[in-house]
Amino acid sequence: MLILCASIVIPFSSVKAADPAKGKAIFQQNCASCHNVHKKLTGPALKDVESRWPDKKLLHQWIHNSAAVLATGDKYANDLFNEYNKTAMTAFPALTNEEIDDILEYVKVEGAKDPNAGKTAAPEAGGAQDKGSDNSLLFGIITLVLAVVALILMQINSNLNKLAGDKEGVPTPDPVPFYKNKAYIALVILVLFMVGGYFTIQGAIGLGRQKDYMPEQPIFYSHKVHAGINQINCLYCHAGAEKSKHAMIPSENICMNCHKAIKEYSGPELFTAEGKKVDGTAEIAKLYDYVGWDPEAGKYTKPGRPIEWTKIHNLPDHVYFNHSQHTVAGKQQCQTCHGAITEMDEVHQFADLSMGWCINCHRTTKVQFADNNYYSIFEKLHQDIKDKKIDSVTVEMVGGTECQKCHY
Repeated sequence: MLILCASIVIPFSSVKAADPAKGKAIFQQNCASCHNVHKKLTGPALKDVESRWPDKKLLHQWIHNSAAVLATGDKYANDLFNEYNKTAMTAFPALTNEEIDDILEYVKVEGAKDPNAGKTAAPEAGGAQDKGSDNSLLFGIITLVLAVVALILMQINSNLNKLAGDKEGVPTPDPVPFYKNKAYIALVILVLFMVGGYFTIQGAIGLGRQKDYMPEQPIFYSHKVHAGINQINCLYCHAGAEKSKHAMIPSENICMNCHKAIKEYSGPELFTAEGKKVDGTAEIAKLYDYVGWDPEAGKYTKPGRPIEWTKIHNLPDHVYFNHSQHTVAGKQQCQTCHGAITEMDEVHQFADLSMGWCINCHRTTKVQFADNNYYSIFEKLHQDIKDKKIDSVTVEMVGGTECQKCHY
């Protein structure tokens, strides 16, 4: 399919510095199904690829259309073509030179890393969550303690005033105990009402939200291993992300495309979020049991049954969300909504997916407006850009905050 996304690397423009983070996202979407930085897959390893090409301009041309470069008779390109059994690399005419430069920068950064580094260390149980925890409970306890201390000090002050008055012969009424003092009682009721109201509102707002939700799945499936280390393109498994409303949970047949051959796990050690070690080979055996595959006989020997995956990301029924619109028209990467999915052994919900979260994204995200037929009807905005009245277009400007866009 591909024979050198390795070509996906070229010098970066002097006007705009290359961005390895953007390059990583583009690489994973377009190149990772056939290429790895450190090892051969369908195509060659990409480490030091830039030095292997005599002309960076030629490298750009190769990525955009490898067949055209082969037709010129270039020796390196034709040798590469023959080395990989004359399998042509997929053309990427839509990639801009800047995007190719971003990929090149990512390959440089990734190529400088040790591919075996950090593979055996077990994560500390709850470590990732501890870093993100807040101190709200601690502050609440401190505030309560200080309030009690203030009440005690006020009561002591009242008693001292009475003692001072008695000593000077000034009659002073006995202080009213704080638990009988109407002002104190009213203040406590008001505070309790405010605190109770706050938590009630927060609870109501949070109904149905499940940020950080991480259910235990029937098979331990590591996105870090598949999409991260092995750099399998997200669209290989979630084919609907560019074509339909739903990204789709891949069928067992997709898994078996690889696991008919891959019977044992030999990657870095796996651990659950609690720090419990996972036997990767045993998890592959679970897959075989679900699909009825006998790895020794090399064939299906019993009827299969569906894997009951637990859905993680859920939206209310009255909310409309279309994956294809965001990934194709909006050109958003998976990580925008799903977080660092290539670093997750167990997937959790990265964002709260609230209305406010979506609206804020639409207000700040710039759409791929130029050369995008999806937005051709917005003639006024196109004219405003030509007249330099605006320099970019956000989702909000093309109706991204209108109620009917997301609600039935």
